[in-house]
This record gives sequence, C-alpha cells and structure tokens, in this order.
Amino acid sequence: MGGMIRRSLRSEIEKNMKLKGFTISKLSELTGINSGTLSTIFNGKPPRPMTIRQLDQLAIAFGHEPGWLYELYPEECITEDKFSRPRVIPYLTRCAELDRQDCIRETASRLLENPKNIKILFSVAEQLFEKGKWKESLPFYLLVIDNEKDSYANHFVMSQYRLFRAAEGMNAEEKFKAVIRFEPYRRRLPENHQLDALLHLAKICYTLRRWEDVGKYADELRELATIVYEDELRRRRINKPSELPKTERPLILYYGQGYLLKAVALKNMGKYEEAKLYTNGYADLSWFEIRDPESEAEVEKYRLWALANSYTLSMAMGNIEVLPNYLAFLSQNPKEILPGLVTIIKAANEFDFPIESVLERFSEDIEGFGNDEGVIEKTHHLHFRYHLAVYLFKKGKYSEGLDEILRCLALTNASKDFDYFKSCIGLFWSHLRHASDVQKTIFQRVVDERSEER
Repeated sequence: MGGMIRRSLRSEIEKNMKLKGFTISKLSELTGINSGTLSTIFNGKPPRPMTIRQLDQLAIAFGHEPGWLYELYPEECITEDKFSRPRVIPYLTRCAELDRQDCIRETASRLLENPKNIKILFSVAEQLFEKGKWKESLPFYLLVIDNEKDSYANHFVMSQYRLFRAAEGMNAEEKFKAVIRFEPYRRRLPENHQLDALLHLAKICYTLRRWEDVGKYADELRELATIVYEDELRRRRINKPSELPKTERPLILYYGQGYLLKAVALKNMGKYEEAKLYTNGYADLSWFEIRDPESEAEVEKYRLWALANSYTLSMAMGNIEVLPNYLAFLSQNPKEILPGLVTIIKAANEFDFPIESVLERFSEDIEGFGNDEGVIEKTHHLHFRYHLAVYLFKKGKYSEGLDEILRCLALTNASKDFDYFKSCIGLFWSHLRHASDVQKTIFQRVVDERSEER
C-alpha cells in the first residue's frame, strides 16, 4: 500500500469540485471569481496563491461554514519560511473574527521564530482595532508585548496603549492594574496619542478617586496641550504647514480638561482656594485661537462647568448663601443636576442644613438618575445614593436610609466599586437594628452575589 496522501488546500477543493460536479466555469459563476484566476490557482505552474477572501467565497459555493480549510491556508502564506504580509495579515484577522484560535496559535508560533515578524502581529491587531473588534485585537497586542525586547519600539508602546484603553470598561481593580502597567510608557507615545492617553489616565484615576494621580496627569495634559498649541501658532505666524496632531477631540478640549481635572483633584483633596484658581483657568476659553465649529461648543461647555464648579467650591467651603443661585443654575442646566445634588447633599451632611425642599424640587430628575450609562454619571449616581443615605440616617429616617443603601449596593455591584461596597456594608451594619426582615433578606442576597463573583 502507498503512503497516506497529505491533505492540502487544493486537494480538498478539487475533491469538493468532483463531489459537486463543478467545472472551473461553474465555480467562477458561483463565487464571482474570474475563471482565468481560478485556472491559475488550480493549474498554474506554480499555482497562483489564493486570498483568504477567495477561500471564503469557495466555502460558500460548496455549502461549508465560514472558516472552512483555514487550518490548511498557511501554505498560501508561507514559502521557505518567508511570509507574505498581504495574505497572512488578512488571514489572521479573519481567524480572529471567526475565533479560530488553533490557526492563530500555529501561525503566530511560526511567525515568532523570526523577531522581525512581530510587526505582522501588530498590523493584525491594528486592523482588528480599527474595525472596532477590541476583544479580538487584545491577544495580538499581548503577543507583541510579550515578544518585543525593545520597549521603545513604536509597535510595543502602541500595544501597551491599546491594552490600557481596553481596560476602560472593566472593574476598578482591573482599571488600576491597567494604569500601573501603562504609566511608564505614556511619554513614549506620539503627541496625538499622548494627549488622549493623559486624558484617559486622569479620567480613570478620577473614577478610582486617586486625586493626586488625577492632578499629576492633568498637569502633564495641560503642559503638553500648551506646547502643541504654541508650536502650532508659531507655525501659522511664519506660514509653515500645520503639524497639529490628529487627536480624538479638538485641542481646546485637552487644554480645558487639564485645568478642569486639576481643579477637581484639588477640590477633593480639600484645597479649595487652589481649586478656584484652576477653575478660573477654563472659565473663559474664547481667546483660544485654534478653533473649529466643534471647539465653539467646547468654549460654552467649559464656561458652564466653571460656573457649576464655582458653586460647588462655595458649598464645599460652607458658603450656603449661594444655594438659591445654585438651584436656579441647576434648573436651567439639567445635565448638572446629578453632580450638583451630590455637592448639595455632602454640604448638608457637613454643615447641617435641611434639603427636603431641594429633593422635592428635583424629585422627577432623581427618578431618572439610573438611566444614564456613562461611567462618570454612574459614579455620580452612586455617590448621590450613598450621601443621601447618610443624610436620611442623620434625620432619623432609618427605613428610607436603609433602602438607599440597598440601592447603593446594587450600584456598586454593577460598577464593581469595592471601596464603596465596603462603605455601604459598614453603613448598613451600623443601622442593622432598624432594618426590616425584607431589607435584611435583600442585603444578604446582594452580599452573597458579590461573594460568588469574587
């Protein structure tokens, strides 16, 4: 008996052609691939390599599932240990989309025999990222990080950045790990990505309540935005071509956020007078020369935020006489109601003044607080419920306060905020004697659910 015939891409396709009774002409009609191209793929000397898209078209023609014969496709990409980038990149991208991890592992292993091929894996990751397939791109970025020895190489630094950005939707613990992993590489990014990276570092640290870190990244963001701004103005004055970095948002936003986030950090560290100075820094950005239509809206947004935060600082310092004006401002600016009420309740707890009329005035808005899916809004909502519970306990309204703590616990479960979860547990236990059997049952269920997740 002869030896076993080795399976190959073409032998499998030819076998299917015989089973179906398809000619080259029929196959061309079914796939839309030119018959001359098909002829050179099957009969050329040497055969013409096929693309992964052509293989997918053949799979449809033969009635097979997507990913058919993918395990045999590398013979189209690799000849004598040389890889064809135009074929291997689309192949690995498609493998990721179809979750063919077996093919990815095998091909990546062969690629990594030569360190130069790390760039191929990075290109695959970037293509997936640009298609919005973050989850599928992450293993390729990890392969780049694990195998690139030069930590200053652009593809290594960008892979670190992409991994960091992917952590934004994760729980607090994973976000913190992502910040620590990425921080050493932030200054190695090109300016456009560096502006976005600093903004997101500051915002993630905001959700983690790491105020010193928020202030540090805000300082760096403001400094870099100023350098970019002044350099661009200089170029314009001497009629040189623009070199404004291509960023996710207009330059004015990064400049304004540098001041706003610094002010927020200082406020939360109790440095109210310093916070006022930085609030003034973004109150009027009409002087900012590098503007487009989107930037015009930013000027107005920062003006409103500065006004809102000036009220916040006054309340935090115990200047309760601004409350009527603050309430009028909130009524005219509905998006500021949630963070504004957090400020007012915290001040009420600290300086002991009643806010029942305030809660009544905004009762309809309070009902809708859980509808916003933004990370910052969710954080504000959690803080609102917690400080409202504290206020109700101070007023002797124990049942209502316990209900708010239960709502707060549910919010910490959804956001994976373990610090606030612990605070809520402590607050509930300290008022346990006032809890009804129903409240105790709900409390125990939420705690058990969190324990199972951990």
